[in-house]
Amino acid sequence: SVSGALAMQLGGIPLLAVLLASVALYTALSYWRSRDDDDPGLTTEIALMIAVLLGAQSLSAPTLAGGLAVVVTVLLAVRQPLHRLVGDRMTQGELSDLLILAAATLVILPLLPDRPMGPFDALNPHSMWLVAILVLAIGAAGRLVTRWLGTRLGVPLLGLVSGFVSSSATIGALGAWSRRSPAMVPAAAAGAVLSTVATFVQLGAVIAMTDAASFSVALFPILSAIGTAALLGAALTAAAWRTAPASAPDLDRGVGVALALVFSATLGGILIAMSALRAYFGAPGVMLAAAIGGVMDVHAASIALAAQVAAGKLSAAEAAVPLLVAWSSSAAAKIFLALTAGPRGFAVRVVPAQALII
Repeated sequence: SVSGALAMQLGGIPLLAVLLASVALYTALSYWRSRDDDDPGLTTEIALMIAVLLGAQSLSAPTLAGGLAVVVTVLLAVRQPLHRLVGDRMTQGELSDLLILAAATLVILPLLPDRPMGPFDALNPHSMWLVAILVLAIGAAGRLVTRWLGTRLGVPLLGLVSGFVSSSATIGALGAWSRRSPAMVPAAAAGAVLSTVATFVQLGAVIAMTDAASFSVALFPILSAIGTAALLGAALTAAAWRTAPASAPDLDRGVGVALALVFSATLGGILIAMSALRAYFGAPGVMLAAAIGGVMDVHAASIALAAQVAAGKLSAAEAAVPLLVAWSSSAAAKIFLALTAGPRGFAVRVVPAQALII
């Protein structure tokens, strides 16, 4: 790094290029000498080249160079655990899942427009693809977690954590997953119900941050929903522990991509239908807007209502029923997903739970 900084200071890019060429020659000789090892690797040699470049960069962008130096050092420090993770703990299929997820997130997502478009300006390709990414992530994480923790514990835990992102997408993904493997139905149903716990915990947090008066009105229904979902989820988890296989099922990875696309397309159809109703039947009232918002994004609908209370456009008492309507329509959408995405056993467990939560 010091030699890279000196080269940049004394001769600029030409001298830095000469230095890099010299270091590359030495690293090539070092690699050639270790070629008989079982796994010679290139980590040290690449790190040497990076060190020279970081030294040169430190003159013009010291903060960036320092940050990158820390990142490189961390990677060097954890390379052995990373090797064990990828080589021993992860299968080739799980690695493929992560690569597909990375491509969907880092390649496709930035290319999609983030604006309303299509019929009635109802579609946002960026937001719809985010839903597809979530379904892919649930599938990839599910296969990994269930193999490490087993079906009995891994799937309910996955549902609880995934609910903080989207409970509806979690229910759809777990339903389709359990359709592929009937033995997973009890554990998948437990995860689907526990995802609602995460939804209402998150709802309480965002409403409290938006408006205190709305939070005081919504607190008892939120606690009721959390308590009901937690008790039912725990009961379903206990039942899954007695009946579900301890080992993870062998699932087809290709179904995850298809499910993500179908789920995103279904969401688009719902958005177009809702926008058409609003266009043809005039401006909806607060109740209709809350019901539609609960289906599309219950968090956004709740925040919008709390923001109206904070702005003085609604009283906290007037916002109470629309909030309940938004949450109920969201639960109704989850009931629809449970009936259509999963097998009968999945729906029999999830639908009554959502009805009790309502």
